[in-house]
Amino acid sequence: MKTFTLKLTYAFLFSMLFISCTQDEDGIYEEESLSLKDISVSYTVMEYQIFSLVNEHRESLGLEKLNIINLISVEAEDHTDYMIQTGVPSHDNFPVRHQNLVKSVKAKKVGENVAYGYSSAQAVVKAWIKSDGHRQNIENPNFTDFGISTKKNKEGRNYFTHIFIKR
Repeated sequence: MKTFTLKLTYAFLFSMLFISCTQDEDGIYEEESLSLKDISVSYTVMEYQIFSLVNEHRESLGLEKLNIINLISVEAEDHTDYMIQTGVPSHDNFPVRHQNLVKSVKAKKVGENVAYGYSSAQAVVKAWIKSDGHRQNIENPNFTDFGISTKKNKEGRNYFTHIFIKR
């Protein structure tokens, strides 16, 4: 099923004409969103643990839990694949992911955390919380939803992409 969603995402990416470099959206897009129910993603145990740890941290601060949206995870998965192909953790092509999420899930704001090399959900979430920029995404009270992707490269090293949005 991930293959189908990847093909759908690639087709969607190809059809994109406008790219924004901003995190906040101006609300001018009127197109219908893809049906969130039509996208199916299989999550790993580590991905579910990251969801849980992030929401536990947010709740400990009195913040709302974030909802998992599969279409966000599809965007995250595409970027994780890219990082594995290049061998470098990065935020390359973030404006494309941002614009895709504006159109597909009506995101008004998008944030992203990436990492590599951590062997557990606890380790990567702990590292993100210790980093000011990453922690700001996790603790942002305006974010409402998120998606995640974790994959191993050929050497067995984990790569992570965690995308947050405000709808």
